[in-house]
Amino acid sequence: MRSTVVDTAEFPVSERPGAWAGAMAMAQVPQRVTSLERGTFGARIEMMPLDAGQISVLSSYASVTAQRTPRHVRQSDPEMYRVVLVTGGELGIEQCRQRSLLRRGEMGFGESSQPIDIYAGDTPGRHLVFQFPKKLLRLSREQFTRLCGLSLPWTQGVGRLFGQFVAGLAEEYAQCTPQDATRLEATAVDLLSAVLEHHLDRDATFGGPAVSAASSGQQVLFLRISAFIAEHLSDPGLGPEAIAAAHHLSLRYLHRIFQDHGTTPRAFIRQQRLDRCRRDLADPALRHLTIHTIAARWGYPQPDGFSRAFRTATGTSPSDYRHQALLHTPRARS
Repeated sequence: MRSTVVDTAEFPVSERPGAWAGAMAMAQVPQRVTSLERGTFGARIEMMPLDAGQISVLSSYASVTAQRTPRHVRQSDPEMYRVVLVTGGELGIEQCRQRSLLRRGEMGFGESSQPIDIYAGDTPGRHLVFQFPKKLLRLSREQFTRLCGLSLPWTQGVGRLFGQFVAGLAEEYAQCTPQDATRLEATAVDLLSAVLEHHLDRDATFGGPAVSAASSGQQVLFLRISAFIAEHLSDPGLGPEAIAAAHHLSLRYLHRIFQDHGTTPRAFIRQQRLDRCRRDLADPALRHLTIHTIAARWGYPQPDGFSRAFRTATGTSPSDYRHQALLHTPRARS
């Protein structure tokens, strides 16, 4: 069987968001994807249809948020369950008031009938996605919903049986016939049912959750806040108060979250803004933009304030930094 591949590296930068939106429309469960790094978005997806479901392999996926909003749900609900197996990087998932940060070797769960937020960190990741109709799973909808936004290991224990099967199916997909795909999809769902029933049984036996959520919930919240900051860096008024209000947090709790990451909200915002200013100042394609224009687009409307912040962080002025960065570009030598 033949898969469908969409790689944004094959498109001009300006066309990549549109190409990826088209890929998401083919991915059975539509969602809105936003790149947090303006002009640098890159991702690749290989979609492998089965019988009624699909396996997808996503790679080179970083600094991205994906949202399935209530509007998406109202417009189209294919009644699908989704299992995400992370093989590289990190992925934050928030659904049904549950948050989880998935790392390599962990799998998370979601469904198409509820809004979901997904956050990919700044380290390029890779993950497998298995989607299938809800009616195929032996578990009740209530049982599966308990798992949404939570995580389980797929590289050890009974989870390994399912994880290895799905990974192997993705690797050998080209050798499969349509009849194989139908049988293998049923096998994958049966294995998943066995894994989930095992963990739900253990949950009932020991009287506590067999899945991890609380330990990673704050990590997902940090990713969510980081995504919010990245989307609003151009707003000079962005600060702890605005962030706390947008996420319904107290200022004290917001500062505690950033303290656990060795920084403060204001320092984090300043670092993100200056990182983007340095990148744009060093970009030959943006040499036509004035320093003030670049500073303003990242939340520094006052030239003097930007120059002071930039010199404090780098030890040099924005103009000197730009001159040195562009000195050895082809145009500078001509």
